[in-house]
Amino acid sequence: MHQFGIKHYDLIDKCEEALYYYNGVGGVSRRQVFEDIKFMESDTGWSIPLERKKDGKKVYYRYEDPDFSINEQPLTDEEAQQLRTVILTLSRFRGLPSNEWIEDVISNLEWRFNLKGKSENIIGFEQNVNLKGLNWLTPILDATSNHQPLKIVYRNYKNSEVEKTLIVHPWYVKQYNNRWFLFALDDQRYYITNLALDRIQSLEISEDTPFMPNENINFEEYFNDVIGVTIPKDDVVKIRIVLKFSKAQFPYITSKPLHQSQAIISEDDCTLAIEVRPTYELDQLILSFGPDIEVLEPTEYREYIKRKIEENLQKYLPMQKDCTE
Repeated sequence: MHQFGIKHYDLIDKCEEALYYYNGVGGVSRRQVFEDIKFMESDTGWSIPLERKKDGKKVYYRYEDPDFSINEQPLTDEEAQQLRTVILTLSRFRGLPSNEWIEDVISNLEWRFNLKGKSENIIGFEQNVNLKGLNWLTPILDATSNHQPLKIVYRNYKNSEVEKTLIVHPWYVKQYNNRWFLFALDDQRYYITNLALDRIQSLEISEDTPFMPNENINFEEYFNDVIGVTIPKDDVVKIRIVLKFSKAQFPYITSKPLHQSQAIISEDDCTLAIEVRPTYELDQLILSFGPDIEVLEPTEYREYIKRKIEENLQKYLPMQKDCTE
């Protein structure tokens, strides 16, 4: 190192080494280095106090203030506002199980950049802090990422009193309707099982089980033909369902489609179509609209929904009869 600082071609070499270390590739040009220096000296950069010293054909660079560091430069107003927005968003997840790390991140950011400002709450997310099973989320994500099989004691919804022990290979975690679900390969039956985290009673790493990686399923496309998280059997085919909405409800459905396949048939008639494989979640979604929706096609599915509505209505008819007598 020269007494004046660092030579420009040494600086290029150091940038090359750093890029290779962090990205695995090099390729730093002399022009790029000088463009970056120019930016760092500008007001939009860090306004660094850079000093140049010539020694023959050589040029050396150093900070005018030896103690200068860009890490100690104050944030611009725009940067500070952007960071406050990030902190505000993260703050909504404070207190949730498995999110303890957020507390450290927020506190560090607020202290580091002196952003401990207003504590008013101006943004809300749909979340259920009392949902059972959230404590399993972190270990499941860790096992999925680290390719570790899990031994899970589980109670399903239909037979909630019966416990079963499963060895599974965790492949994917998905949230739907404020619940979390694990998609994993069942070690014994060799098929993908869907486990709701709130039905898990206990879990641990299955140390003696070799992990079976996912080599065939693209989970980005796995749910394309369904609404929800239930994947029906192979004999359940995709069907085209035509729906008619009330005029009051139709604008909401067009602004937030029920499914990616949704296509408007007639705005005047408030009709649209979706192409999905029927599932329990689809039934629940359609029934949730009450009188604001009507299934027009296909006939079989229309009759199925009609029966569900009639069954529900029977629960209210005795009450009406008793009130009139």
